[in-house]
Amino acid sequence: MSFVIQILPYVQIILSVVLVTAILLQQTSAGVGGALGGNDSGGFHSTRRGFEKFLFYLSITCGILFTLSALLSIIIKAE
Repeated sequence: MSFVIQILPYVQIILSVVLVTAILLQQTSAGVGGALGGNDSGGFHSTRRGFEKFLFYLSITCGILFTLSALLSIIIKAE
């Protein structure tokens, strides 16, 4: 158990960096009109493909793993 206590902060740092990077690399479909309050959707729907789909799933996975590691950290400190 002491190994988990020692390595958990480093795992959380790595997961947080990967999560922030994956989120920042994702492109949004909102254009200038969306930034100014307009509606740019216009009924156009695009599907995620290739690297964009990979980043989407990577961000979900890292978010879940980061949440689980934070909960594990709270449980360990409560003991």
